[in-house]
Amino acid sequence: MWQEDAEKRLDSEGDRLKKAALITGITGQDGAYLARLLLEKGYEVYGTYRRVSTPNFWRLESLGIFGETSLIPVELADTSSIMEAVRIANPDEVYNLGAQSFVEASFEQPIATADVSGVAVTRFLETIRQMKPDTRFYQASTSEMFGSTGNYAMALSEKDILNPQSPYAAAKLYGHVITRIYRDAYDLYASSGVLFNHESPLRGLEFVTRKISNAVAKIKLGLQKELVLGNLDAKRDWGYAPEYVEAMWLMLQREKPDDYVVASGEAHSVREFVVKAFEIAGLDWQNYVVTDKRFLRPLDVDCLLGNPSKAKAQLGWSPRTRFQDLVEIMVKEDLRRWERWLAGERFSWDAPNYPSEARILTRAVRM
Repeated sequence: MWQEDAEKRLDSEGDRLKKAALITGITGQDGAYLARLLLEKGYEVYGTYRRVSTPNFWRLESLGIFGETSLIPVELADTSSIMEAVRIANPDEVYNLGAQSFVEASFEQPIATADVSGVAVTRFLETIRQMKPDTRFYQASTSEMFGSTGNYAMALSEKDILNPQSPYAAAKLYGHVITRIYRDAYDLYASSGVLFNHESPLRGLEFVTRKISNAVAKIKLGLQKELVLGNLDAKRDWGYAPEYVEAMWLMLQREKPDDYVVASGEAHSVREFVVKAFEIAGLDWQNYVVTDKRFLRPLDVDCLLGNPSKAKAQLGWSPRTRFQDLVEIMVKEDLRRWERWLAGERFSWDAPNYPSEARILTRAVRM
């Protein structure tokens, strides 16, 4: 079957009609935006997802691309599953975005996090090396690998020391380093994007930015009374996710593979995000925000600030959406969603699950 699919992408002379891309974690925020971008560029897009009792395709549907992608159930802990996905997609490019990506959950499930977020990268690289070594591979690394620098003014680049402070960051560091090893040892085209925080209305409710924007919308509409958070002083470099997936694609269009920091170059605190979000809704945040020590991590990173100068110089990439605009985009979209719900529109099982939100994690487990 996969051979037939591959042949359909060839013209009468055996040349490809269009590029094919395989995205792991296509149901996530980045996966959905990247799928849309690649479809707009004429790619044939395949995506992997975990086979669960209730599939989570609402992001693809919200972007209007659910029927335009080919979805493959894959377990990242299973090498044979990964090999089958590569056989089916026969990809020119692989974007490895799938992972256990929640920092606090990684303390609770460190072994599973190490396997899915770390060792799985080796499974993919080894599969590509053996089956299709001309494939270009993108590894989703993370700013969490830098850990705590102790210097709020330090803008981190590709040359800075990596000092992970969580099982998640440690697993991602392994994936980052093994990608470089396969690039150097086997001459694979393998690049890593060290992305700093990037948000959007498609963020999950377990991430602090969406927890804030969603709560602000509900408070504004009388559906919630307070917002409970942990460390308000933690600072992050926040950007807009649809722009960050553009950088992923640009990395794989370069003649030679390399690693790049992708960031806005500005750091803002959780408190700043909260103040701006309530301001957009016309509310005073101090009347609604409560802090609780239960929401603090065992180890936390005080500040993460990125230096995207290499990406700008070599990829021609720069962020376009500023911090205040990002917060406004998220708050206004959550307000529209809840207004639609109050007007009687009911979401299906594969929508954002707002009415049954009590089943979602109540803690903000990642920034």
